[in-house]
Amino acid sequence: MAAIVHETTHIEGLESLVQLVAGRRVAVLTGAGVSTDSGIPDYRGQGASKRTPMNISDFLNSELARKRYWAGAHVGWKSFSQAEPNQGHLAIAAMEQGGIIEGVISQNVDGLHRRAGNSHVVDLHGSLDRVICLECSQQFDRVSIEQQLSDENPWLEELSNIVLAPDGDVDVSNFNEVTIPACTVCGGILKPDVVFFGEFVPAKIFAAAQSLVKRADALIVAGSSLAVNSAVRLVDQARREKMPIAIINKGVTKGDRKAAVKLDGGTSPILTALAHELGSGYLYEDIE
Repeated sequence: MAAIVHETTHIEGLESLVQLVAGRRVAVLTGAGVSTDSGIPDYRGQGASKRTPMNISDFLNSELARKRYWAGAHVGWKSFSQAEPNQGHLAIAAMEQGGIIEGVISQNVDGLHRRAGNSHVVDLHGSLDRVICLECSQQFDRVSIEQQLSDENPWLEELSNIVLAPDGDVDVSNFNEVTIPACTVCGGILKPDVVFFGEFVPAKIFAAAQSLVKRADALIVAGSSLAVNSAVRLVDQARREKMPIAIINKGVTKGDRKAAVKLDGGTSPILTALAHELGSGYLYEDIE
């Protein structure tokens, strides 16, 4: 994996961020803005197209909705799964390996933090590389489900000019023709192991996120507008425990008034500069 490259461009507010983090145990809460430099768009950023994510009620109650989801998810999977960690991911991993960061709570479902080298990651909304059966709870690797979709719907492979969504989805017009895979154990409904719109974050997962924040002395929010309630609750937890909060994001967030430091900008250059200033020994070596 490529080494982190530090750019010496002046970043307004960086000194305040370094002072906030230095000598503290840091938890990091990330959102879609961290992955945009990997080619994965976000829902609410500048230029983002208006899009409604899959609702769990629709998915459970409508076979047509499931066909729409799996058609788009399959077409988008190739591009989504080939996305690589960017400089922001690598900087976070380097700071964890250097003992600066305790761990990462990610709202993303792309798995890029682990691929960058982070060992302590709480996937708040799950991960698209896993699939579960809603009937018998059997778990499957996404690759095997994708192979079934390819075998049963070869015409999907011919679609081009796709526009990828943050959740790896793509709009497919003739989705009603799709044959969707069923659980090979019980024949039940398969669903990616992610939190759909209208679902709650599993209690055990949220407890793990709360535990990570509780062990920290400071919280960095990176690439999130904090539009999702579970993320806001973690920021409020940090505030109640009187720990300093820093926010790195392009544009306004719901937590700006709660932050001791707010940097308005891209996460990749800011996180890379932060790691450099904090002296992580991993910055100029390849992270395997």
